[in-house]
Amino acid sequence: MAKSSVVTSERFATGFTYQDYIAQVKVNKEQFQTFYASAQLNPDDTEFFRKASRAPGGIGKILVLGEDWCPDVCRGLPVAVRIAEAAGIELRFFPRDKNPDIMNEFLNQGKFMSIPVIVFYTKDMKQICHWIERPEIANRDMVQIREQIQKEKPSATQQEFMEALRQRMMGRYPEWQKASVQEIRQMLTEKLALK
Repeated sequence: MAKSSVVTSERFATGFTYQDYIAQVKVNKEQFQTFYASAQLNPDDTEFFRKASRAPGGIGKILVLGEDWCPDVCRGLPVAVRIAEAAGIELRFFPRDKNPDIMNEFLNQGKFMSIPVIVFYTKDMKQICHWIERPEIANRDMVQIREQIQKEKPSATQQEFMEALRQRMMGRYPEWQKASVQEIRQMLTEKLALK
C-alpha cells in the first residue's frame, strides 16, 4: 500500500499561485522574470503536455517546492509554470523552508533537500512522479565550468570564483531549461505510458 502524503487537496490549495509567489519574492525577482521569458515550450512540447493532462490518470496538478534564493529554482520554476500554462494545469508553489514535511517526502537520494522539486499529480491528488533540482546535462556542465575556471584563474578568491561560475552558468540556463523539459517529458511518457 502506498504511503499517504502530507499533500492533500486542501493543503495543495494553500500554496502560492505563480503570480502570488512572484509578487512576494524578496530575492532574484528579476531573474525569475528573465528565466520565465527564456522557458519557452515548442509546439511539440505543448501538445505533449496537453496530451499528458488528458490521458487517463494524467496530470491534473503540479506542485513546486523551492526557495527564491536558489539559482536552480529561478531556472526550474518557470519551466514548471510554462508546462502548467500550456496544458491548463493548476500549479502551486510552496517555500521549502516553511514546509519541511513536504520536503521530507521528496529528499534527493533520500537525504538531500535539493530544490526545486516539481511534483506531478492527477486531478484527485494521486502522485504520478517528481523531478528534482536540475537536468543531468547541467550537472556535467557545472563540473566542466568549475574545472575551466580553476585552470584559467588558479589564484581567484572564493568570491571571484563564484562570480565567474555564476556568469558562465547563466549562459547555459536556456539550454538547461530545454533539457529539463525533455527529462520531464521522458519521465511522464514512462509513468503515463504515453506514445
